[in-house]
Amino acid sequence: MIRAAEVATSDAILEIGPGSGALTRPLARAAKSVIAIEKDEALARALQQSLAKEGIENVEIIEGDILRLPKTRFKNVKFKVVSNIPYYLTSRLFRYFLDSAPRPETIVFTVQKEVAERITARPPDMNLLALSVTAFGKAEKLKNIPRECFSPKPDVESAVIRISGISDGFFKKNGVAPEEFFSLAREAFSKKRKMISSSLKKRVAPEIFEKAGVKKTARPQELGIEEWARLCRAAI
Repeated sequence: MIRAAEVATSDAILEIGPGSGALTRPLARAAKSVIAIEKDEALARALQQSLAKEGIENVEIIEGDILRLPKTRFKNVKFKVVSNIPYYLTSRLFRYFLDSAPRPETIVFTVQKEVAERITARPPDMNLLALSVTAFGKAEKLKNIPRECFSPKPDVESAVIRISGISDGFFKKNGVAPEEFFSLAREAFSKKRKMISSSLKKRVAPEIFEKAGVKKTARPQELGIEEWARLCRAAI
């Protein structure tokens, strides 16, 4: 994961759920600084004491819920997020880090393999999660992780995913607001078996599809991210 994030000695790293510090220690050796957010009070205290005994001084342990942590904590700081996250938080964590600034430069997560494949999907298998992530950066599934690598062994297979080049540049380039873009996409994907001309008929006039160069007979999962941008811009 450290190689995947291309961690350098000048980097500030955010880790979510460090637990006993299996990833925290190598991150501390590779990076300039590490902020580790641990929700469990006992684990946070134990890790703090353990790192102090080992003489590791570039790790700050914060006890709390990452989703409740004000993002102003990272204002004016370039940082990367590298974590083995609780799988049930995957979508919420992507929203937390991508929906508003400040955003990390890179995110590397261990996630459920099925979710990694959804995030990296492309037309004709696009989905709202993939669209929501790739609008902000390049999504790649780097490797699968066998169940045997974990103890206890989980019921699901895992994978390492990387989101790099994170920014809101896509929206600025296309002249659309993220709120408008995702509002339109959410409405279409809520009825993904229907043609977009049907699912969006209350918001998009028939002639708009031709203006945007988008087939009105297409279904939402068949559209690429640039087509969504053109449709959104034409519909404004």
